[in-house]
Amino acid sequence: MKWVTRSHVHVDRVACPWLITRFVDSDAEFLFVPKNDIARVAIETGAIPFDAPGVELGHHEGRCSFESIILKYNLKEPGLLRLAKIVHSADVAEDIDSDPIAPGLEAIASGYSLRFPDDLENLERQFEVYDALYAWCRFEVAKGR
Repeated sequence: MKWVTRSHVHVDRVACPWLITRFVDSDAEFLFVPKNDIARVAIETGAIPFDAPGVELGHHEGRCSFESIILKYNLKEPGLLRLAKIVHSADVAEDIDSDPIAPGLEAIASGYSLRFPDDLENLERQFEVYDALYAWCRFEVAKGR
């Protein structure tokens, strides 16, 4: 399946492709386009839009896009839900201090964007960060934290 979002990835636009690839669509192909082109590209290619204004898999009712994907695909693994709290806090500016891990994740996302401005390369390199953070979340949940 094809998926489309805004170019210049940051926290949610890296976390969502990681989530999609790991839990929803292992053969996902991601397209990154200017915000104004998302609807057109989605129609032309059949891609599923995410993390963009007005789309189902975007910010709604206080959720970030990562959380909207979790809800849509009924994902309930406790470690993943812990990761969702971190991603939400790192992505939603007014909630940055609601999770102690969030400022670090936001800083990492900013650093990767500076080092790897190409969106696909950025994803490729940051997926390892999300794999590690997810492993940590699963471990913390297993310990009852």
